[in-house]
Amino acid sequence: MNNILKVLIVVLLLAVNVSVVYAGGKYSIKQMTPEVQAALDHRRDRFDQLDALKSSGAIGENSRGYVEVLRDEGEAKAVAAAENRDRKVIYQTIAEQNGLEGAVATIESVFGQVQFDKAASGQKVQGQDGQWVTK
Repeated sequence: MNNILKVLIVVLLLAVNVSVVYAGGKYSIKQMTPEVQAALDHRRDRFDQLDALKSSGAIGENSRGYVEVLRDEGEAKAVAAAENRDRKVIYQTIAEQNGLEGAVATIESVFGQVQFDKAASGQKVQGQDGQWVTK
């Protein structure tokens, strides 16, 4: 199941087609609800601001699939809170619409690993062992 979820999350993360076929099964955002559309729009709108905060070291990607304030700088707390709210909406929707209700924690963890893998040089990320590193 982790590979299926990873594929789903990568697709959502890139904000392209949210439908994916994997191992003969189709997993997708089956209904683009207003909440999911708003979450995707908000994430896209704050991307540059979040990226700048990550590059400055004020925010890092934790292993649970959320951003974490590492240094209280400017709007870091507000940006992190908004980003995490939107990510939660997306994670819960993936689980609910694909019959994976008990898998939200797995979805979060897989997303955390995706963010770890794609972090830019100089950004802070938390490994599965709980240790923070700079890429």
